[in-house]
Amino acid sequence: MIDIQKVETFLCVAEKLNISEAAKQIHLSQPAVSHQIKLLEQELGVTLFIRSSTGLKLTDAGRLMIPWARRLLHDTNDLKEMMNSLQSEIVGELSIACSTTAGKYILPQMAARFSEYYPGIKVRILACGPEYATLKLLDGDAHLGVVSTEINDASLEEQEFFLDTITLIVPANHRWATRKTITPEELLEEKIIMREETSGTRKVVLTELAKHDISLDDLNVFLELGNAEAIVHTVAAGYGVSFVSSLATACPVEKGKVADVAVEGLTLQRKIYMIRKRISSPHRPRDVFWGFIHEPSNADIMRQAK
Repeated sequence: MIDIQKVETFLCVAEKLNISEAAKQIHLSQPAVSHQIKLLEQELGVTLFIRSSTGLKLTDAGRLMIPWARRLLHDTNDLKEMMNSLQSEIVGELSIACSTTAGKYILPQMAARFSEYYPGIKVRILACGPEYATLKLLDGDAHLGVVSTEINDASLEEQEFFLDTITLIVPANHRWATRKTITPEELLEEKIIMREETSGTRKVVLTELAKHDISLDDLNVFLELGNAEAIVHTVAAGYGVSFVSSLATACPVEKGKVADVAVEGLTLQRKIYMIRKRISSPHRPRDVFWGFIHEPSNADIMRQAK
């Protein structure tokens, strides 16, 4: 295991390129600094500095070591601050950018329960489009994000939040309402309401239909809407059929306004993710909520998505 003090000594020497000046800054003797650098080089199996009569120069390994050393020290300091904060009550604000309809059903309940456990934390849920959730996170406007697609940004990390099921809904008096299943080809006969282009629901539906050689152009899409609740109400009023998160249909289905119909051969599920910055200043409410969502006591909330 690499000694953090050796890493700190290396960074100081790398910045000064002078053993004497580095020793003064970190309050060690010159022999002690030289010894720590030598031990670190032995542990890593590389030479970090070229020593000559004119002074020190970084090797290629030394230059590569600098950003990693800084990150290691940063993470160590974050860990110390977090552990120190455990001694006091958790207070503060937690902002969560949510870009997915499914998340808007599960997340508020999870946040409300979290607030009961930690009354000193005020939670804000920021509804936004899919393209803005990560931007709010990166810009510092949100501490966490909830999205329906995997991220491809090295500065962010993700964990699975829950699995969302997508369902085909039809008006309660539709000829399919009493059927258990329909075939994908039967969708070609119907007027369809589709989610907007950036919607995770839309991407899942079109991906599954493509497995049956059905494209967007083959469908009779007469209306696009960017709100799942609006789609449910429009279908309930008798205008077309649509695919939405099963979370959005629960209440209307119970009231008999729309019916769920399975489509043979379509696996209509998607993962909902929670994301945060990979490297950031310690923020206790954010980090506690990150773990809180998967506590066994919250299984009842998660079951709603199944």
